[in-house]
Amino acid sequence: MGNVVTSLKRFLSNKNTVTIIGVIAGILVLYIGYNWRVNQATSPVTIPYAKTRLDSRHEITSEDIGYMQVAGDVVKKSTNLIKSANELIGKQVQYGNSIPENGFFYNNQIVDSASTPDYAISNIKDGYTVFNLNVDINSTYGNSIYPGNYIDLYFKGVDDSRRIIFGKLIESIEVLDVRDSQGQHVFETSAESRVPAVLVFAVPDEMFSLLKKAQYISGSSVEIIPVPRNASYSANPGETNVSSVYIRDFILSKAVMLPDDSATNTTTDDNNTDINQNQNTTIG
Repeated sequence: MGNVVTSLKRFLSNKNTVTIIGVIAGILVLYIGYNWRVNQATSPVTIPYAKTRLDSRHEITSEDIGYMQVAGDVVKKSTNLIKSANELIGKQVQYGNSIPENGFFYNNQIVDSASTPDYAISNIKDGYTVFNLNVDINSTYGNSIYPGNYIDLYFKGVDDSRRIIFGKLIESIEVLDVRDSQGQHVFETSAESRVPAVLVFAVPDEMFSLLKKAQYISGSSVEIIPVPRNASYSANPGETNVSSVYIRDFILSKAVMLPDDSATNTTTDDNNTDINQNQNTTIG
């Protein structure tokens, strides 16, 4: 037994022997590591795909989803790829996007229902009113105003001396939607080309009243002009404010307050009569 131990010690103390053992161990490590990585890359992973084409604003159900096995490295490399059907069911295809038949689902294509234009319009803040501004391809700068953009509104008119009034009326307004003359969403994925006819946004009630009064000023010289801004303006929006007191006062000067006879309440005490009247606006 002692001779065996002595021989083993001599064998291991030999530099050539140690080198050979180290080389063999290194080869084994490389071989095992390589095979592990290959297995990880080629092992199939099951992910969801669209069984049929899914258009913009389509709400995804379990019937829309099929399952496919793909190589693990494909899934690992794509950080945007949705890997579970639980992340899809009940959500919608993003406005302006579509998912082709047999296509995979990606995070930038799917949104919660609360992010859709219709939801945004029906859930505006208290004290705000939805306003529709008529536009065309030119006034939207070649269809370059999108939902989610923040824009300014400029006013053009003519005063009593026939001088042109032009300037910014309201700043920092979020566009909720852009629709065509049929009320369809312009940026919704569709086989047809849609031309913008209406910008939809919401403003505080007093600004809504101001804009409507501006629209009703007699004559064809009045224009409310949407003006887009840069990406930073939309990413860091300010408060929605009236920019020009002069233009605001000009618009209000065209409005005459009249009594509303239907809202008049009369009470009489002896020879004294108290009349409480509500007022409406008429535009001249």
